[in-house]
Amino acid sequence: MKNFELFLYESGISIFYVKVGLGFLFSFFITYISIPTIIKISRRKNLMDEPGVRSSHLRKIPNLGGIAIFYSIGICTSILAYELFDIYKFLFASLIILLYIGVMDDIVVMRAYKKLVAQIVVSALIVIGSDIRIRNLFGIFAIYEINYLISIIITIVTFIILINAFNLIDGIDGLAGGYALICSALFGISYYRLGEYNYPLVILSVVIIGTVLAFLYYNLSNYRATKIFMGDTGSMLLGFLLAFTSICFIDIFIDKESPNIPRYHLKSAPVIAMAILILPIVDTLNVILVRLWNKKSPFLADKNHIHHKLLKLNLTHRRSSFYIIVYYLFIVSVAYCLRHTNVNLLLVIVLLLGFLGAYLPDFIYRQKDNKLKNNN
Repeated sequence: MKNFELFLYESGISIFYVKVGLGFLFSFFITYISIPTIIKISRRKNLMDEPGVRSSHLRKIPNLGGIAIFYSIGICTSILAYELFDIYKFLFASLIILLYIGVMDDIVVMRAYKKLVAQIVVSALIVIGSDIRIRNLFGIFAIYEINYLISIIITIVTFIILINAFNLIDGIDGLAGGYALICSALFGISYYRLGEYNYPLVILSVVIIGTVLAFLYYNLSNYRATKIFMGDTGSMLLGFLLAFTSICFIDIFIDKESPNIPRYHLKSAPVIAMAILILPIVDTLNVILVRLWNKKSPFLADKNHIHHKLLKLNLTHRRSSFYIIVYYLFIVSVAYCLRHTNVNLLLVIVLLLGFLGAYLPDFIYRQKDNKLKNNN
């Protein structure tokens, strides 16, 4: 690989742009050709997702699409962005553990506590082993530099929350994949603007985009024979990688020699990262609050997620996913435009807009319901 890079350098060709192009093309191609085989084996061995309480589907569908996602990301990243595995020593090991746990859960359904233990192990590996931490909150709640032990705990909890939150939004066609694609694009653009040191993270983001685009081709298919879900394998892998990229994004703005001094002077970095991942965060918080308000277990499955509310308005899966993604892109735009505002004020604005999006479908449904009652 280094000889190839040397050849490109001597030819005057930008190595980075070649890697970006190859990363996108290879990740798309590998996922695209892998999924039909996975669908075929899943149907032959009856490895299918059974419709349940939270399910928005009426038929059994293969749910091992996450294997193709891992396969593609694992190959392309280790070849085109191998620097990541030098810098973050336990990144690949974490992905392997998540693959194993995800496949086990998709096939035999693991107990929740076993999945949680695995997620804690994976998060601890990447946080402690690779020193990926939220070191500074830039003044959120008047907190700046964080104590090492507290920093580790907060970051591990953040990883676990985002992994599970992303898993929870994977309830309708196109939503989890589409949102992962948008988040990766936003982080990728941000890393690109922050300079050459972050180029391996740009390539990782591009690889995720290519992989997810190929997956969405099958996930959004109207033909049952070619349809597939990403399953817990895919949602946990993507949730983990988005948590990883978001925490790297926050950490980039810290000068590790002087943790109190933001390197790029963007004090709103944690809130911008939250805005990019606002959908899974707000959706999970909202569902837990509703369950607690109704005196039910926060772990009890129900249909109070944002995507369920839109389906209740008789929208299709595609339209529901589209409207949700567009609304939360609006929140990211607002956060970016107000990025130099007081960080606590910006946090309040982002959360208010996030929860507004969660309750807007309820308001529309009640309006329609009242109109029907008045007409009758």
